[in-house]
Amino acid sequence: MIAKEGYIFIFLSLLLMVVFYTAHLAFESTTLYVISVIFAFLTLFIMYFFRDPKRTFEHTDGVLVSPADGKVLYVKNIGHHEFIGGDTIKIAIFLNVFDVHINRIPSDGTIEYVKYNPGKFHVASVDKASEFNEQTEIGMTTKTGQKIIFKQIAGLIARRIVCKIKENDNVKAGERFGLIRFGSRTELFVPADSVINIKAGDRVVGSETIIGLLSSKEVKNKTEDKTA
Repeated sequence: MIAKEGYIFIFLSLLLMVVFYTAHLAFESTTLYVISVIFAFLTLFIMYFFRDPKRTFEHTDGVLVSPADGKVLYVKNIGHHEFIGGDTIKIAIFLNVFDVHINRIPSDGTIEYVKYNPGKFHVASVDKASEFNEQTEIGMTTKTGQKIIFKQIAGLIARRIVCKIKENDNVKAGERFGLIRFGSRTELFVPADSVINIKAGDRVVGSETIIGLLSSKEVKNKTEDKTA
């Protein structure tokens, strides 16, 4: 399946391929033929970039699923966060141009706010991108009562963030909510007592990789019962 946001790019690339190939036939130009071949490969790449595979996971209360495909840059405690209401773990994921760029909801809950921040376009793998790049920040209250935040951050090549959720939406872990075009970064902020199962350097898959579990009395009891 291909994300519908990619249709216009696929159409334009195909159109240009046809135009240049037709011109090549009319003028017998090698240059025009080479350009048409370039657009043919570009069309295939765009189709690959906007792929939207179906994903599944074992649903559990308090589960944290990866909000994106990519490489984990780091998992670290950043101290107190006002919205989360205590010490906070920040998880940064870098998406290169070959990763699936569909973003997904990390946990069940209700969206509290969606805030767009215009900014610059530093390389998404460097940490200043987290603060200065164009981004959309989403805050939510999970089904088990915790506050978490996830961000879509544009990169050097990415120039368009698509976010389809809004304040007061009730959402499910693993649901698609948007995408970032052509290289980007996704971040997740969770309470520091969450159990995190990933580390820097790991590869994660959106809506498939269980990156952790939100800690609450209810969740802890269920976890203890399963491991007993």
